[in-house]
Amino acid sequence: MHTACILIVDDDPKVRSLMRRSLEPEGFEVDEAADEPDLLARMAERRYDLITLDLGLRGTDGLEIARRLRRTSDTPIIMVTGKGDVIDRVVGLEVGADDYLVKPFHVREFVARVRTVLRRTIKPAEPAEETANEPGDPGYVIGELKLLVADRVLVGSDGEPISLTEGEFAILAALAQAQGRVLTREALILARGDDVDAFDRAIDSTVARLRKKLPPDTIATVRQVGYKIGVPTEPATFTKSPSGVRHILL
Repeated sequence: MHTACILIVDDDPKVRSLMRRSLEPEGFEVDEAADEPDLLARMAERRYDLITLDLGLRGTDGLEIARRLRRTSDTPIIMVTGKGDVIDRVVGLEVGADDYLVKPFHVREFVARVRTVLRRTIKPAEPAEETANEPGDPGYVIGELKLLVADRVLVGSDGEPISLTEGEFAILAALAQAQGRVLTREALILARGDDVDAFDRAIDSTVARLRKKLPPDTIATVRQVGYKIGVPTEPATFTKSPSGVRHILL
């Protein structure tokens, strides 16, 4: 089983210690960084499953660090700050953060938010191999894509799987099931399975990352409402040939 590794970025050693002592008993691996150079050095050494980033690092704009990270990495980010202003939260989420935590925070809330972000961003395990005699799997044809619900796999027009996180798959599956109906951000939050309060902008960030992996116009935005599938979509049942290739059952 994969052990999630988390990088804590904060210039206050007491805060880093509190976060470490909160996460390690829960089974997480934890590394620490006190500033941006330390953060970059750590990321050059290994890949992290999640970063907690203090927006108030001395001498550095945390939002700008998040922007730079998003240009080169899709590692999930929880922004941590002493500011409770809603506008500040929105800006943070718009630059690519996956969640937002305001100091002072309760340890249980911190751990819950970490688990929630990891659950929707870590890629699911590869499905077990099937035998040729197994029944077909339900799914959807989304334009030129094939979405296999049971296997939790998205297959591109070239027949190759497209790597999605749990959260991205959940959102795409919900939109496919709606078959062109508009889903609100609140509905997508539920589809993604969040168990703590989530911001609408967190859904926007997930959709933005998902769109980069899909053909243009696959997901359409309905202003002030939510999202819908923007290409022809219909239910389908898939079977796997002895060669391992998925086919639609007619």
